[in-house]
Amino acid sequence: MADMDFNELKRRMDGAVASLKSDLGGLRTGRASPSLLDPISVEAYGSQMPINQVANISIPEPRMISVSVWDKQMVGKVERAIRESNLGLNPVTDGTTLRIPLPELNEQRRKELVKVAHQYAESAKVAARHVRRDGMEVLKKMEKDGDIGQDESRQMSDQVQKMTDDTISDIDKVLSVKEAEIMQV
Repeated sequence: MADMDFNELKRRMDGAVASLKSDLGGLRTGRASPSLLDPISVEAYGSQMPINQVANISIPEPRMISVSVWDKQMVGKVERAIRESNLGLNPVTDGTTLRIPLPELNEQRRKELVKVAHQYAESAKVAARHVRRDGMEVLKKMEKDGDIGQDESRQMSDQVQKMTDDTISDIDKVLSVKEAEIMQV
């Protein structure tokens, strides 16, 4: 007998929101922070790895990020990953250290960052909808197998839909807070 695990669905939807918060943490608002580089991964030793697993990240001054790459053969790959990250960062390489100055955010750059934030939020919504779809498929199967009746199935699918709506609402709230933060001069 299939079983409807609402806690598991909730956990997965909460995961989509947590992932969004983490992605948005990487969008800069004018101050340097090691978490700005969190969304960037680099091809290392045959797999994709977050930068913080191949280098030390520090903030020597408020508008500068310093990345000390441990393996000098990785410096070029790390630099390329940062340049291609669509975060608008231009690292300056000095031996095994990359210095990344954070430019002032102008209006155009703020708007670009808001667009990126919207893309992250859309991905999180898609993830939540995937969880809903999985839940609905389980319900259909349970009803077809005779584990639950039509009324119970309808009631549970309403519950799954409400969970999805709440998650999407949370995603919109998180996005609007980040948007305000980015646009604040």
